[in-house]
Amino acid sequence: MKRNGFQLLVILLIGLITLAGCSGSKSPSASDSKAPPAPATEGKKTLVMGTSADYPPYESIDAKNNGEIVGFDIDIAKAAAAQLGYELKVQSMDFNGLIAALQSKRVDFVMSAMSITDERKQNVDFSDIYFVAKNTIVSKNSAPYTTLDEIKNKRIGVQLGSTQEQVISDLKEAQIKKLNRIPEIIQELKANRIDAAIIEDAVVQGYVKNNPDLKFQVIPADKEEGYAIAFPKGSALVSDFNKALKEISSNGNKEELIKKWFD
Repeated sequence: MKRNGFQLLVILLIGLITLAGCSGSKSPSASDSKAPPAPATEGKKTLVMGTSADYPPYESIDAKNNGEIVGFDIDIAKAAAAQLGYELKVQSMDFNGLIAALQSKRVDFVMSAMSITDERKQNVDFSDIYFVAKNTIVSKNSAPYTTLDEIKNKRIGVQLGSTQEQVISDLKEAQIKKLNRIPEIIQELKANRIDAAIIEDAVVQGYVKNNPDLKFQVIPADKEEGYAIAFPKGSALVSDFNKALKEISSNGNKEELIKKWFD
C-alpha cells in the first residue's frame, strides 16, 4: 500500500508538471497571430473657399446645374486644392464681406478676382498673382463714354469693396453709387439710374454680349491690375498654393482654363 501510494503520488506530480508545461508553452493559434487592425485611412481634409458668385466668368451660379458655383477662379482653386490633396467647398457671399469671413475663420481662403492693395494687405496675406485684368467704362450705346474725364461729373456705379472704387476716387464731382453685385450695377445702368459703370474687362464682355444696348471702353492704366488668392494673416497655405499655382501654369492647365472661360 505504501508503494502504491508512492507511485500514485509520483503519477500525480508528473501529470501536474505536464499540464503546467503545456500551459506555458502554448503555441499561438491562427486567431492569436493576427495583427491588430490598421487604423482607418483618413479622408481628404476640406478647405473652404469664400467667393462672390456674381462675377462671371470668374465665378457665378450655374442655374442650369442645380445652382453650382462655376468659373475660372473655381477651376483654378479646384486644381490647386487637388494638387495639394484637399477637397474644396465653395461658399458665396457679398464681395464686401469676404475679408471679414477670412478674419473670423469662416473660410480658409478667398478667391474672387481680388486685387492686391495696400489696405487689404494690412488684413490678409496674398498669394502670387494668378491673372491680370483691366478696368473699363461701361455705358449705353445711346450715351457712350470713353474716358474718365467724360464721366467726372456723372452718376457712376461700382461694386462695393472693389478696386474699381479707387479708379474713380479722384472724380470728386461724380455721384458714386456702390452696389453689392455686378448684375445690380448693370440693371441700374439699363434703367438710366446711373450714367456709367466701372467694371473689369473679362467680366463686362459677357454682359455686353447679352445686352447689345451696352458698350465698354478699356481704361488705360500705368500698372495692370493683378488678381491673387487671399489668406488669413500668417496662413501656412500661402506657400503651398504658390507652388500649386506655378505648377498649374507650367503644365498648361491654366492656359486651357483661360481659353475655356475667356475665349
